[in-house]
Amino acid sequence: MASFKRYLKSNHHRIDDHLSTYFEVPCEHADMHEYLYGPLAVYSSNSGKRHRPLICQLACQAVGGDPALAQRSAAAVEHFHTAALIHDDIEDGALTRRGEPAMHIVQGEGIAINAGDLALSLVTGSVVDDELLDPALKIRILKELVDMTTRTIEGQALDIGWARDGRFDLTVDDYLTMAKHKTAHYSGAVPLAIGAIIGGADEETIAILREFGMATGLAFQIQDDLINLTGSDKSKDFRIDITEGKRTLMALHALTHSPQARRLLEILEKRTSDPALLEEAVQIMRDAGSLDYASSYAGKLVEDAKVELERALDPSKAKDLLLSMADFFISRQG
Repeated sequence: MASFKRYLKSNHHRIDDHLSTYFEVPCEHADMHEYLYGPLAVYSSNSGKRHRPLICQLACQAVGGDPALAQRSAAAVEHFHTAALIHDDIEDGALTRRGEPAMHIVQGEGIAINAGDLALSLVTGSVVDDELLDPALKIRILKELVDMTTRTIEGQALDIGWARDGRFDLTVDDYLTMAKHKTAHYSGAVPLAIGAIIGGADEETIAILREFGMATGLAFQIQDDLINLTGSDKSKDFRIDITEGKRTLMALHALTHSPQARRLLEILEKRTSDPALLEEAVQIMRDAGSLDYASSYAGKLVEDAKVELERALDPSKAKDLLLSMADFFISRQG
């Protein structure tokens, strides 16, 4: 079986190189680079694994298409990811992102908001300026991106609204709705659907790839939340979800299943960074079976999704990589 982890390591620099071209543009005034393109280029270069654009191209290849045709559409999804993170950090009052100070901490909120807005403009601009796609295909891709943006904003509305109002009267289903909208659409479902559309897949195959992406994207978010609680304490973001009072699957499960739910709620409402209190909160979740519950839930999502994808696609290296991606999403430790 092809290794998605190795694929990411071998190919993310290719995506980095392509994305950098969007920030290397001539500016009418030198300060436009100083206050806009430069900060956004620096932020984008702290890139993570670039899985979203890479799976978009893999989906195109898996249905028999030329992945090069999906390059700019794949970049559009990554530009959206950049914008979402910049704005999300401001809305959450986060201090760090991927172990570095958040953009609004370094540049100030005004510069950061504006840079995020530029990234959003590149979402549509990347597709509109694509000389390899015909106009009808561009319109369909843009519709996917608009719908993806709307779903993500809906999920973010739930997340920040619950935080603003101190809402913990929430269920696991509430979390799943939020996470599907906020993360799964743009981290899995839409990149795969766009790749399949550009690759010329039929509607049934596009739908199956979309659902595969939705399930694996949700599993990706659950695993991210688990890593935040149980990963390396060397990470600057370690257990920040507790400090920020995040409504994660584990927290909500424990709040409805633990005899120490009241104590957990007290810690979450403190927005504390005290290591002892953070450890106490994690132990409450562990004792309630909430960490195991979340891990099992993510694993079931992935296993069910793989069955459908196996049925839908012909054998290929790209298909093997997508199946490996599903396993990679829930096996990550950091």
